[in-house]
Formats: sequence, structure tokens, C-alpha cells
Amino acid sequence: MSLLSNHPRSVKLLRWGIRDYAPSWALQEELFKSVEEGKLLRRNGQTVQYPVNYLITVEHPPVYTLGKSANAANLIYPEQFYIEKGAQIFKTNRGGDVTFHGPGQLVVYPIFDLDQFFTDIHKYLRFLEEAVIRTLAEYGIIADRSPGETGVWIDPKGLQPRKICAMGVRAARWITMHGLSLNVNTDLRWFDYIIPCGIRNKAVTSLKEELNREVPLQEVEEKLLRHFKELFEFQWHR
Repeated sequence: MSLLSNHPRSVKLLRWGIRDYAPSWALQEELFKSVEEGKLLRRNGQTVQYPVNYLITVEHPPVYTLGKSANAANLIYPEQFYIEKGAQIFKTNRGGDVTFHGPGQLVVYPIFDLDQFFTDIHKYLRFLEEAVIRTLAEYGIIADRSPGETGVWIDPKGLQPRKICAMGVRAARWITMHGLSLNVNTDLRWFDYIIPCGIRNKAVTSLKEELNREVPLQEVEEKLLRHFKELFEFQWHR
């Protein structure tokens, strides 16, 4: 049975550390189903409590993921090339094209029942972007959105536009899964082997690249979580 709460917008934080992509995806699906079950119990009058939402942070070993609308040609090389490099490849049920997850990257998967927040996917995506933008501002990095290109960018309208955070989500029955990946200390060479998010002629960057120093991943995580809490106005579930 789904974990339930007396309070709407109760979010349980799950820090998964370093975890392979496949079991992470499977666990997301399980949590998604638990939230869905909780919604049905409440809708059918079997409980007055709300399903608990989840916010997952994780760091994946090297993996390339393709969204539902991905163009396979954006994987520049044959699959064997990536395997020999030590990376896995997965086709997923999220939105978006191809992206990379790997060491030094902060990945965040919100499993939110948007009926408890707002039923607006576009607003949801903008809130995800805003949480990252506010986090980067704490490091003196001015980031912004790029019209028509979901994610967070630096200098999106300038001479050197570069993406620092990719996003790809899935929502069904107003429950979300998948999420965002913020390059903190990521080895950017991994992006040389793909056309990231299907966007040509634009670079990818990281906090390390912009600041010319490594940044503790946990430090960035704490800042990002604080901005999530402020924007979505939830309470942590204990």
C-alpha cells in the first residue's frame, strides 16, 4: 500500500548515492505506482490521506538514455563503441532526446502527484529550471532558459551558448517521474560522442568548467533541494 500522509505536499527524500540506471528506473516505476495507488484510495473514499511524494537524488555510472522522441542518429557511433567506452544505453519512456548521465553529475527524479501542487506540466518544467537557476546563482553563475529548448543554459542568446542542465520527464495521471541532470564535475568528453538533446552546434558545460574548480556534489545537492522546497512549497516527510 502507498505511503500516505495527513498533509498534502509531503515529500520523502531518497538519497540513492551511486546506482546503476536500470534498477533506478525500476524503483522509480515502483514508487510511481505507489503514488498512483494512494491517489486511487483517496479518490475512492477509502482514505482521507494524501499519497506521499518522492524526491530522489542519484549519481549514475556512465549511461546514455534516449527519450521517446529521440532520434537514434544522435548517437553518433555504433552501439559497440559506447560499450567499449564503458557506457550503457537505454531507451526510456521519458520525454526528450538523447543525453548522458555519469559520475560528477547530480540527477534528480521528482515523483510528484501534481494534483497536490498544480496541474500544469509547463509550469512544472519551469519550476525545475528555476530551482537549478537559483542554485547556480549561489555560485555567481548567471543561467537562463533558451526559448524552445527545455533545460538550463548559460549565455543562451549570446555568442557561446552552453547547456549545464538537461531535463526529460514523464507524467501520467498527473504523477511525474524522471527529471533533471545537472553537470557539476562531469567529464564533458562523454558528450562528444552524441548530439546532446538533439541540439547541434551548442556546447555542454558544468560547474567545474565554469568555475575552474571542483565543487562538492553534496553541497550542490543541498542548495538545489532547498530551492525545490521553496518553489514547490512542500514539507519533508519524516
